[in-house]
Amino acid sequence: MATQSHSVQFAGGNLGGQRHICAFFNSTDEEHRVLSSFIKDGFERGDKAFHLVNPELREEHLRRLAGAGINVQEAMDAGQLEVRPWQDGPLHGDRFDQDTWLVSFEQVLQSGPAAGYPQTRFLAHMEWALVDLPGVEDLIEFETKVNYVVPKYDDIVICAYDLAKFGASVVMDALRTHPVVIVGGLLQENPFFVPPDQFLQEIRQQRSARKSAA
Repeated sequence: MATQSHSVQFAGGNLGGQRHICAFFNSTDEEHRVLSSFIKDGFERGDKAFHLVNPELREEHLRRLAGAGINVQEAMDAGQLEVRPWQDGPLHGDRFDQDTWLVSFEQVLQSGPAAGYPQTRFLAHMEWALVDLPGVEDLIEFETKVNYVVPKYDDIVICAYDLAKFGASVVMDALRTHPVVIVGGLLQENPFFVPPDQFLQEIRQQRSARKSAA
């Protein structure tokens, strides 16, 4: 079970026991401005960093990390930093299988302590759900199931959403599946969060209603 051995301060707030975070940004510049201290603090504390990124933007992501003062090559060589393309994560096999990725996601969280790191700081760029591949429509159901996994560990999980790319309905549903939110560059408890049991029941009811209408 998680012990939440220390709080983490960044984005103008103090992160406590709830560690599944939905982060909304208007640009890549804003994302790195808000999260750079969080990422650097992780390296200074000896935590592991696992980043899931658009494969076309991986090199740019590495350059931005280096620009923030992180010795990227040294961290990658040591295994402290992993920057993986979506195809090594949710889009493995050119489809999104939420159950398979949920298992793999938990294995990522487990791998940090197994390698001697006190925590893993997990950052995912969520635009993988906009790629035209089977299963991506299950994004929100997956996001709410993540709330069964994260509380078991000390790790911090940030799901970064580009507001310029996601529609309002997805943004609202993403907001409801995270107990903590970063919006306007500020970290805060999320009053719109819906517990996973309740949200999954809502999804099942919506699914049943659509089948009846069809």
